[in-house]
Amino acid sequence: MSESTAPTGTTTPTSGLGSPVTRRARGLRIALRTVQVLLALFYGVASALPKLIAHPSAVESFDRMGWGSGAMYTIGALELAGAVALLTPVLQSVAALALSALMVGAFIVQLTAFDGQNAATPLILVVPLLLIAWARRQHNRDLLGLLRRR
Repeated sequence: MSESTAPTGTTTPTSGLGSPVTRRARGLRIALRTVQVLLALFYGVASALPKLIAHPSAVESFDRMGWGSGAMYTIGALELAGAVALLTPVLQSVAALALSALMVGAFIVQLTAFDGQNAATPLILVVPLLLIAWARRQHNRDLLGLLRRR
């Protein structure tokens, strides 16, 4: 091998495997996207759906709080919208923030209306939501750009 064709050590790998940093970043992006999909499924199916179909357990909970069916349907619709927005690139950071705010409210309700029975659940959900909001924060600029064009 001549000197002109010797590797310099600064070239990027071309084997298709990528550098360790690139592989790690790709793995983190996949993990984050997986968490987003799982949270979207949770909010859409396990949380919003029972409220939107007026499942007896949801009706009982909202009656116990004294909020009635209007609040139940509203919160179910907000959760479903958040679930869809978590999967929409330009909305995912805003959706994660909005769902985090909803979870703060759920935490307060759990403490006050249900004696803290399931208060840990909303707090646990806030952690990955805030991680998504932070990791996808660059999409907020994209969203602002879209809104300013109108």
